[in-house]
Amino acid sequence: MKITVVGAGNVGATTAQRLAERELADEVVLIDIVEGLPQGKALDMYESAPVLGFDTKVTGANDYTATAGSQIAVITAGLARKPGMSRDDLLQKNSAIVGGVTEQLLAHSPDVLLIVVSNPLDIMCSVALARSGLPSTKVIGMAGILDTARFRSFIAMELEVSVRDIQAMVLGGHGDSMVPLVRYTTVSGIPLDDLLSAERVEALVDRTRKGGIEIVNYLKTGSAYYAPSAAAAEMVEAIVYNQRRLLPCSALLNGEFGLEGIYMGVPCILGRGGLEQIMEIDVTPEEQAALQKSATAIKSTLSQLKL
Repeated sequence: MKITVVGAGNVGATTAQRLAERELADEVVLIDIVEGLPQGKALDMYESAPVLGFDTKVTGANDYTATAGSQIAVITAGLARKPGMSRDDLLQKNSAIVGGVTEQLLAHSPDVLLIVVSNPLDIMCSVALARSGLPSTKVIGMAGILDTARFRSFIAMELEVSVRDIQAMVLGGHGDSMVPLVRYTTVSGIPLDDLLSAERVEALVDRTRKGGIEIVNYLKTGSAYYAPSAAAAEMVEAIVYNQRRLLPCSALLNGEFGLEGIYMGVPCILGRGGLEQIMEIDVTPEEQAALQKSATAIKSTLSQLKL
């Protein structure tokens, strides 16, 4: 198993480190256009191997020939958000970056499976799909896992309980229109609505929708990377070990939830082949309306690109 991580910034480097430490591949290649950056970070990571006890080889490169034969590639390349920016503000520049990266990856690894992390995420999945020519089962976006992790974290903080006891799922677009499914959210099997008032639940939902910009506003010069990299690594692990995990991911919809032709966060089963199945769960009319609103926002942004 060989895995490439594109982009040696905070998200990419942290993702490569997590993949190496979990020994999810024989080799992890970290690639970036900045000369010396991926090489230095990769060497630093590999020098931690004797201490942490992993045997994954970590290499850095500026040339995509080093990525040849990769089974999985995680795309994190692109500009990060700054205070006052929405994910959509990154649209044109990151579309060019992700499109170029995708073509170079496919030139050296024609059967690679792509996990897209770059923002605006759902749109960048469409870009990667169009530029790669791969089946949609092999182009998947990391969003719902991150959004769900934030929702679970905020619930744990509110109730002062372990995050391990909280089950939740956030669907929809990776943005302000995301749809946390409160009806499916439990704490050790107890419905969240039985533990918190409607006002407190709505406050947690709102904080989840703004979870990314909350961190951007704190950092000032960058965006989140610890949680996004952990979410990407969870997807890779599910695929490498054929775990058939049911996880919220951005997938191309072909009629599921009454939606078609866009990438959006939905319950996905991940296995060796990538996207094994979209699990179409029952939603209420209100939840369906929220998903439709999210889809409309994605379509509006997608229409700005010529794919």
